[in-house]
Amino acid sequence: MGKKSKTYDKALEDLQVELVGLTRWLRATGKRMVVIFEGRDAAGKGGTIKAITDKLDTRAARVVALGKPSPGEDTQWYFQRYVAHLPQEGELVLFDRSWYNRAVVEPAMGFCTDEQYDAFMKACPTFEKQLTDDGILLFKYWLSVDQDQQEERFAERAADPLKRWKLSPVDMKAREKYAEIGDLRDAMIERTDTRDAPWFVADFNDQKTGRLDLIRHLLDQVPDKLCPDKEFHLPPLKGKPKKDKVTRKAARVPKAY
Repeated sequence: MGKKSKTYDKALEDLQVELVGLTRWLRATGKRMVVIFEGRDAAGKGGTIKAITDKLDTRAARVVALGKPSPGEDTQWYFQRYVAHLPQEGELVLFDRSWYNRAVVEPAMGFCTDEQYDAFMKACPTFEKQLTDDGILLFKYWLSVDQDQQEERFAERAADPLKRWKLSPVDMKAREKYAEIGDLRDAMIERTDTRDAPWFVADFNDQKTGRLDLIRHLLDQVPDKLCPDKEFHLPPLKGKPKKDKVTRKAARVPKAY
C-alpha cells in the first residue's frame, strides 16, 4: 500500500468516526437528515455513499436508490414515491439520485414531457421548503467530473467483469449528451438553489479527494453535533469460553478453503 493510499485511509477513518458521532447525535436529538447525491454517470456517487455508510449502524442510516417507476407510480404525484423514503426520527437517509431525476436525466433522455419538467421545476423549491420547515436537515450535492475522466471510468468498467453491471443503455446514451446534461444541471441549480436547500458542487475528477472533501463538508454543516461516546468495558466471562456445539440435525457447509 502506497503512502497516498495510507493517507487517504487514515483521513477516511477519522471522518468515519465523526460520521458515527453524527448518527449518535441524530438519535439523541431526534433530528432527521437527508443527503442527496446527484452527478453524471461514473462521477462517484455510489463509492461516496458506501464510504459514508461503511461503518454506520444499519438502523441509523439508509440508502435509497429507486429504479424506474412502475406504471402505477407514473400516475402518482411526482414526489409521492420519494416521500415514502424520507427519514424517521433520528435517522439519516442518503439518496443515490433523487427527485432531481426529473430535472436532468429524464429530460435529457426524453423520459418526461416539457410540461412535466416545467411543473417539477416550479414545485421543487416549495416541496423542499416544506421538508426543511418540518425540521428535516436537507443537503444536496452535485458530483462534478470532466468528460475525459468520465470516459476513463467507463472504459475501466467495461474491462472489469466486477464493474460491468454499472454500465447501462442510459449511460451509453448519456455519453452523447455531455453538454446537454451540463446545461440541464445548471438550470436545475439556478432554479432550485434556495436558502432552505442550497446546492453544493464537489470536484470528483479525483474520486478519493472528492470523497474526503464532500464528507468533511457534510460534517461541517452540523457544527453542534457533539454527543460524547460512552466507553464500554466488557466484564470478564464466568468460567472458560465454551465451544459452539450446534445440533447435528443441521446440515454443515463444506469447508472449501
